[in-house]
Amino acid sequence: MSLSPLNQRRLQRFKANKRGWWSLWLFVILFVASLGAELIANDKPLALHYDGGWYFPAFERYPETTFGGEFPLEANYKSPYIQQLLAAKHSWSLWAPIPFSYQSINYDLKVPAPAPPSAQNWLGTDDQGRDVLARVIYGFRVSVLFALTLTLLSSIIGVIAGALQGFYGGWVDLAGQRFLEVWSGLPVLYLLIILASFVQPNFWWLLGIMLLFSWMSLVDVVRAEFLRGRNLEYVRAARALGMRDSSIMFQHILPNAMVSTMTFLPFILTGAIGTLTALDFLGFGLPAGSPSLGELVSQGKSNLQAPWLGISAFAVLALMLSLLVFIGEAARDAFDPRK
Repeated sequence: MSLSPLNQRRLQRFKANKRGWWSLWLFVILFVASLGAELIANDKPLALHYDGGWYFPAFERYPETTFGGEFPLEANYKSPYIQQLLAAKHSWSLWAPIPFSYQSINYDLKVPAPAPPSAQNWLGTDDQGRDVLARVIYGFRVSVLFALTLTLLSSIIGVIAGALQGFYGGWVDLAGQRFLEVWSGLPVLYLLIILASFVQPNFWWLLGIMLLFSWMSLVDVVRAEFLRGRNLEYVRAARALGMRDSSIMFQHILPNAMVSTMTFLPFILTGAIGTLTALDFLGFGLPAGSPSLGELVSQGKSNLQAPWLGISAFAVLALMLSLLVFIGEAARDAFDPRK
């Protein structure tokens, strides 16, 4: 499908912003790589050839008995016992570049945890002996997926709420604005902490709690566009032809309102990542043991004698948020009607 001349000019303006254009490509590369985190950091072989058959322990659980062991428990492929059983059959295995997952503990450390960077643990380990680089890769994926999901859902709710207020006006707009004034005046972070303390939070529960407040960021922008667009001549003509309100809203006015909406999305994304990191840092975020950048920041604060923890967390968060801000600035300039 070819782009319209207007969208082609917007794309050219976006490409002209070299910082935003290359930030987009770098962010996409990092995100796609993190989606295959199991292929990059894993404490199980990606592929295993044993006794004439092929096995894929990274994606399927196999008990010890499969390889001649005694117990029907999942095999620990790093244990000397399992390695001896595999060597007896002249097996061959393919491992990930980083032989640790986000929750696997390195029991072969020569110094107490947290251990400094080494050839075995490139970014060192945390205070529980877990590989920092593996947790960073998995934590990056969780943070971006969480932020993308939250941004998508909050944008849908915010666009619908702003469209209804701006298109119908009157008591609908008045009631919506009064509700927004009250709802936006609540101390969001404290409420998130209180709600998250009632139950053991997980990915979806935390997403639902944050969605209660994150949808308001787009309402005012969309409302203003609909208030302006509902009085334009093509909208009046559509009404005169008997077109339904829903068709006018989402086929005629919404495409114009999405121009300003698109410029806000990267900044909403950065806000979602920042909020999740803050909750994890305070201990009210993802469950304990989950790959979390906020938990890594907390470990850096608690272990000042291990600067690699704080430096790793800061570098990843700074890179991630900087790329998103640069992308947002390029998108804002590309959709700017004055240009």
